[in-house]
Formats: sequence, structure tokens, C-alpha cells
Amino acid sequence: MVTFSSIVKSEITNIGSKAENIAKLSAVFNLAAFFDETKIEVFTESAAIARHIYSLIKETYNINPIVTVRKQGRHNLYITSIYDGEYVIRKDLSLVDKNNMVIYQPNEYIISDEETKRAYLKGVFLVKGSVNDPKTARYHLEIATEFKEQADFIKKLLNSFNLNSKVIKRTHNYTIYIKEAEKISDFLRIINANDAVMYYEDIRIYRDLKNMTNRLNNCDQANIEKTLNTSSSIINDINYLQEVDCYSLLPEDVQVTGMYRVKYPESSLNELSVIITHETNQTLSKSGVNHRLRKIKELSEKLRK
Repeated sequence: MVTFSSIVKSEITNIGSKAENIAKLSAVFNLAAFFDETKIEVFTESAAIARHIYSLIKETYNINPIVTVRKQGRHNLYITSIYDGEYVIRKDLSLVDKNNMVIYQPNEYIISDEETKRAYLKGVFLVKGSVNDPKTARYHLEIATEFKEQADFIKKLLNSFNLNSKVIKRTHNYTIYIKEAEKISDFLRIINANDAVMYYEDIRIYRDLKNMTNRLNNCDQANIEKTLNTSSSIINDINYLQEVDCYSLLPEDVQVTGMYRVKYPESSLNELSVIITHETNQTLSKSGVNHRLRKIKELSEKLRK
């Protein structure tokens, strides 16, 4: 099944400059590799990503890795192994410190400018990222990592682009996530997934317009119900005044306005003012209509008491 995440990952599997390739490989190896004194192994469930990692290594270090496939449940696990030059690569990609101890965030030279930061985030997303399809699910992007130091570093790197990412501790990992639609779109733009951005924005705009239309419809319905309730109350007052033979106590212009209320019960005060002005040739504002109808209510309440 082709997912939106896999489409995004396919789009960002490009070969860049050497500095960008090193930044991307640093992220990939840091998050998805096992290494010791004799080898480096990178694990992924995607054949396309395994091919891309192979190409990055060959392009950057002129080394031909060995790719093997292992069955893991219903899925294949692709292992890209390096047995030659692993010591140089570990140092070059900032996977270990000067004492050969594993470190969970790269040295500054790996992400020295905006382009290498973008490349590093591409590598992060390739091996540990996922994003929901905006057409079928809620807005959500996440990156899972085993170690808190990695999660904190990735969060800091994301937020250097003002993406408002957060970290949550789960049972088996730390998850960095973004839930704001606009910020997710910004992330896709940052990693140069331009086709994905166009798709994402089209869906986001459609959903926003749909939600706005629903809100407006709900608002219109609420206004209609409010108008009908108010209109019904005034009509009841008019009927009561006529029953007790007191409607004629009202000024003539108020009586006329009341009859228009009865004739057009679904009209708003503004619409009623336009109708009365047009049919009587006497200008009457919305507030004027409201003032006259209030006189009907006041007399009705007075008599009822």
C-alpha cells in the first residue's frame, strides 16, 4: 500500500552536495544504524530507502555497501552493511566522539548552515518519520527515536525553523510530533517535498473552506432560529392585545409595524425595515422597527401583570 509518508520519502531521495549528503547520512546512521569496530549496518523496511542509502554511501565515500534482505514478520527488513572504511565514516558522520564513544547529536560542522540542517531533517524523516494523509486523517507528523538526547536534539532543530514541535515519552520510544496543519506544510517545504506540499495545501484549503462553510451554515441556522423565536414572541403579544381589545391603544405606526411582523414572521429586523420602507414609502430603520416592536411587548407585559 502506497502511503502519503512513502510518497514524501520518495520525493526527497535526491543526491545533493557532499555536505548535504554527509548531513543526511549522519541523521540516517544516528537513528537507524548499528555499528561496532568491524562494521556499520543500517536498517530500513523500505527497498527504495535502502537503495537511496546505498547511493548516498557510494557517492560520498566511493564505497560499495552490501545490501541484504531479512524476513521480519510480514515485512522485509533491508540491511545496508559497510565493512570497509567504517572507522572513517563513524568519525566523519559524527557518530562517535574523540574517545570513540557513541554520541546522539552531531557536531556543529554537520549542520553548519540552513541547507545542511534541511538535509539532516530529510535523513531523519526518511528513516524515522511519518505523516498522515490530510485527506483521510487528522493533521499529524511524527518522528520516533529510542533515546531522549536524540529526541531533544531533533525537536530543537525542528523548532529552529519555528515548527512548534513537541516531545512525548511513549512505552518504547520518544516521539517528536507536530499537529498544526500549517507547520506540517512548512516542514514538507523545508525538506523540499514540493509536490507533497502542493497536495497537502490543496487538501488543507479544501478542508478549511468546508469547515468555514459548515460554521457559516450553523451560524445562519442559529440566526434564523433566533429570528423565528423572537418573531413568535411578538406575534403572541399582538394576538393577546387583540384578544383583550387593547391593540388599538398603540400608536398607529406601531400597529402597522406589528401587522408587518405578523405578515413576514421569518424576516429579520433589517429585512422588515426594508419591506416597510418600500411598501409604505416611509423610511424606517432596523432600530426603528425594534423600537416599535418593543412598545408592543411592553404594553402586553403591562396588561398581563
